Amino acid sequence: MIKRLKKIITASMILSITVIGLTGCGKETDKIVLGTSADYPPYEFHKEVNGKDTIVGFDIEIAKEIAKDLGVELEIKDMEFGGLLADLKTNKVDFVIAGMTPDAERAKEVDFSTIYYNAEHGLVINKKDIDKYKDISDLKGKIIGVQKGSIQEDIATEQIEGAQIKALGKVSNLILELKTGKVDAVVVEQPVAGAYVKNNAELYMTDIIFKDEEGGSAVAVKKGNKELLDSINKTIERLIKENKIDEFVLNATESIDNE
Repeated sequence: MIKRLKKIITASMILSITVIGLTGCGKETDKIVLGTSADYPPYEFHKEVNGKDTIVGFDIEIAKEIAKDLGVELEIKDMEFGGLLADLKTNKVDFVIAGMTPDAERAKEVDFSTIYYNAEHGLVINKKDIDKYKDISDLKGKIIGVQKGSIQEDIATEQIEGAQIKALGKVSNLILELKTGKVDAVVVEQPVAGAYVKNNAELYMTDIIFKDEEGGSAVAVKKGNKELLDSINKTIERLIKENKIDEFVLNATESIDNE
């Protein structure tokens, strides 16, 4: 009986430590709040599931695994990409997964997990312009759409000579700008480019690839939240070892095809 009681007390203490680590302000909670920008298929996007608008994608599956390993419920907050880190720093969300690259500037503001996925950056254009844009040099001085606050904004600025950068909060709005001729091309990660091209017959993903020295996507947590970061890294390590992330990417991509 005493042994059993000790086990219960120990388990209770571990759970208490875990939930305190989620909030960053000392309040206990049975949930963890994810901040994301659900306009970035196959990472995160809206889909009707059983008649209900639902946020899905391979980032969301990773977030579910993180919550499961912590033994808490997952709550998802959808917002513009540019506001994610501000909400993280002010405890409005506990962690951020949004295909985010852990570059040096962001790393000054928040802490990042190990890289969970690597993707190259591509270029989406209107299909009628296939012969017009075959090389990066063909984009000189053109209007290039990028997601505001994203790594693609830096890439387009630095790698496309004389580019006129048009930065918007949502990729879906950039695609609309492209289709209506308000931008000449959009720079996004290749899986995202492929997802939008599949759903828009008038668009085309070129063979142009942009180099990204920073590379990869990682999970962001508030500075100093080591307990949560350590737990997230353990989950990522497990998912990579089990080849689950590749499975999540494939399933999310197929889910777009079936829309």
